[in-house]
Amino acid sequence: MTEPTGPTDTILSPFLPFRDSRAAIAFYALAFGAQELFRLTSQEGNRIDHAEIRIGAHAIFLCDEYPDFGALSPASIGGSPVKFHLRVDDVDAWVARAEEAGATVLRRPKLEFFGERTALVADPFGYSWFLATPVEEVSPQEMQRRWQAALEGEA
Repeated sequence: MTEPTGPTDTILSPFLPFRDSRAAIAFYALAFGAQELFRLTSQEGNRIDHAEIRIGAHAIFLCDEYPDFGALSPASIGGSPVKFHLRVDDVDAWVARAEEAGATVLRRPKLEFFGERTALVADPFGYSWFLATPVEEVSPQEMQRRWQAALEGEA
């Protein structure tokens, strides 16, 4: 099997459905400093058919639910198994900002074995976000050693 060839500037962007994309865009602006790039609305203007926001250098696509196309929000399907990882400069400040905007803190910031100070927050729409600040560079081998020690109760 040959590897696909393509441009080196390939970009992956999640496409997230919401029951209320307008509220999601407003939340992400407050919680994570997202900037709205644009939105396309239905003819009646009551539904967001496609919107794009940017958090840091990364675009996220959003839409209101389209059940006929299988675009259902976590609220409609009982949650989302997907978790996002957002690397930030100050995890404690970002968690406080997200909580103030309406996020639920699932795990407070703490130093993890893989070298990041990490927290987990849930947004009001059913998506979860790891917020992380790198603290030390940890090789994959050292990470595995630390993980094994933690599993054996030595850490």
